[in-house]
Amino acid sequence: MRRSLRLTDPALINFASNNYLNLADNPEVIARAQDALKAWGAGSSSSRLLSGHTPVHAALEEALAQWLAQESALVFPAGYMANIGVITALVGATDAIVMDRLCHASLIDAARLSGARLLVYRHADAADAERVLKRAQSHRRRLLVTESLFSMDGDRAPLAELKILAQTYGAMTVVDEAHALGVLGSQGRGLSEGWDVVLGTLSKSLGSQGGFAAGSRSLMDYLINKARPFIFTTGLAPVCAAAALASLQIVRRDVQPGEVLQKRAQRLRERVARQGWNVLQSQSQIIPVHVGDAEKALALSGRLRESGFFAPAIRPPAVHAQECRLRLSVTLEHTEEQLDHLAKVLGDGHE
Repeated sequence: MRRSLRLTDPALINFASNNYLNLADNPEVIARAQDALKAWGAGSSSSRLLSGHTPVHAALEEALAQWLAQESALVFPAGYMANIGVITALVGATDAIVMDRLCHASLIDAARLSGARLLVYRHADAADAERVLKRAQSHRRRLLVTESLFSMDGDRAPLAELKILAQTYGAMTVVDEAHALGVLGSQGRGLSEGWDVVLGTLSKSLGSQGGFAAGSRSLMDYLINKARPFIFTTGLAPVCAAAALASLQIVRRDVQPGEVLQKRAQRLRERVARQGWNVLQSQSQIIPVHVGDAEKALALSGRLRESGFFAPAIRPPAVHAQECRLRLSVTLEHTEEQLDHLAKVLGDGHE
């Protein structure tokens, strides 16, 4: 069955956005983007390795590296491309990737494209990750790959345990911080510490467009020469880089918005759970309302729409057939009154 694209109705309160800190609408960010638009035009017009590299890209990569306490960073046109570029550059047919079974599609696709053997472990289960790491010992190189904050369940990976396991079994560590950066961890830097490669996006908390990898300088230099999604595509538009840099500077000077966001999300999550809805193991601004089959998810989404809320049903291929849900995404734009109203509608709709 063909799925049509869904247009967001501006009259509805949007609970499907990843603009967690509302920085895509921040006047300072918009002003910096406008300045870059005037200076550099609408696009970069070329690969970064030809003429698509600008001082804005360099400044953003330096700021990202400093923020994440890494030696260097490399910006890609999209987070999806960053994930594919890094993993396919690091491993090949003689290697193995050990990955959480609920990792994002971009990480799964990257693993498949790399030609490495993909071995999955039970979701957020360090003991099972160890079992799989043992199986991977015969391979030349092992990558241990996980998200820090999972995009559909809103829960967290056991990063400290996984890091120890990787050291024990000689695996390189790769963590995707896409949904945690800006809103969780010390100084909003996410949940990982001491991982070899940090992957992230500029299009969620930072309110712009693009993706990046951060790690050692030698690794980033290697990626510049090896990561095909970086080499063979037009560079990120300078206007997007400038917007992301402005957002990053805002996040670095004030982490309180992220803390406020988590408190709001916790209040909504606890209230929805008390109504009897299954919110899985969510510990973040991402609150799944698990209903099971697609028809129930569509019906619940429709009920919310009638009450003025946009919360589309999440169905395959984003989740497995019996794991359909609504994915409530709390942002700083949401008021306490809106969150209370949403909770009331969900409470009235619970069977």
